[in-house]
Amino acid sequence: MKRIHEIFYSLQGEGYFSGTPAVFVRFSGCNLRCDFCDTDHRSAELMSDRMILDYVARFPSRHLVLTGGEPSLQVDEHFVSLCKMAGWFVQMETNGTQPLPGNLDWITCSPKERCILREAHELKIVYRGQDVVRYVLMHPYWNLSVQLHKLLNIP
Repeated sequence: MKRIHEIFYSLQGEGYFSGTPAVFVRFSGCNLRCDFCDTDHRSAELMSDRMILDYVARFPSRHLVLTGGEPSLQVDEHFVSLCKMAGWFVQMETNGTQPLPGNLDWITCSPKERCILREAHELKIVYRGQDVVRYVLMHPYWNLSVQLHKLLNIP
């Protein structure tokens, strides 16, 4: 059984897939306590893999985002395989502190303390108050992504 905070359908709000319709599975529980986290880790529903797959199948998108909390505390290769066999593109958003299943389609890492992850498709860095535009212009291998979901006021 997995501890699920919520499952919802929306647009990916940031990063490479910004604007892409996606089903989000937000896991409850994390090994860190970041002051900017938007997940209430006290709230969780226990769901089996089958229950999760049945729930996400209600939505038309085939892009699945495993987020949290920290999904790597609960997601294994078996679960990812089940998702992929059901036709899902599986993206995980992780803090990079735990080993990940090797069969994910896309890894978004928002590195925190004790990051052990050495490869990801994209990094998500939280900037708070810095001149982000100037930084990106000075470092053109970085790409600015604003939080579209917050601008549009969607989940």
